Amino acid sequence: MLIYPDIYLENVKKITLEFLKENNIKGLILDLDNTIIKTDRSILDGAKEWCENLKKQGIKFYILSNTNKIEKVEKASKELNVPYINFAKKPFKGGFLKIQKIFEIENSREIAVVRRSNIY
Repeated sequence: MLIYPDIYLENVKKITLEFLKENNIKGLILDLDNTIIKTDRSILDGAKEWCENLKKQGIKFYILSNTNKIEKVEKASKELNVPYINFAKKPFKGGFLKIQKIFEIENSREIAVVRRSNIY
């Protein structure tokens, strides 16, 4: 399964509620490295507030990461209060389908995958 980006943005905080509504996006699957955490493993500045604001508006979040470093993904998960799947074996679709089921969103076009500041 090859996925190509539809939109390029500077960082995740550029994803606004208005943008999500315009594109009928109800859930976001977030990559970890260089997406919501920086190379020093700290959370992207402002990401927690961005995430909380969108959650208050009904947007669902999940972290899907290929990392096998459980402490790294757990730290981000706790800080953002977002569940996760690690060692996801992307690009295989198993993790994506599991999250879609958890989200209870039948139409996969209503879920955006965010990776390295790109929305797929």
